[in-house]
Amino acid sequence: MEPKRNHPLFGGAFSITLPPGALDVSDFRPVPDNQEVFCHRGTEQSLIVELLELQAHVQGEAAARYHFEALGGVQGSGDEQVEAVQPLSLQNLSLRACRDAWVLCGRQRMAKENEVAW
Repeated sequence: MEPKRNHPLFGGAFSITLPPGALDVSDFRPVPDNQEVFCHRGTEQSLIVELLELQAHVQGEAAARYHFEALGGVQGSGDEQVEAVQPLSLQNLSLRACRDAWVLCGRQRMAKENEVAW
């Protein structure tokens, strides 16, 4: 079995630990500059890390939920499920200009290219 591995994101600005079998989608097709996209070779699952623009009208946990729901709306998901929203410790971040940082884990059903979400 392939071990987990660290993978640099956004030119090395930070990194992620990928599970065994994760493939970098940019090796197969173009990916927008504000995204890092991975898929699993044996399942239909994808992992997308996306840099988003600051929205001053929402803050903290509400901002994480806002962006997650907005992405689902743009993709026509209609089926967003938030599993957890947690603050990140600022001491553990390389970016010192942050007031706060949040991570949201959730699920969305989205169609790939010309497919229909089921």
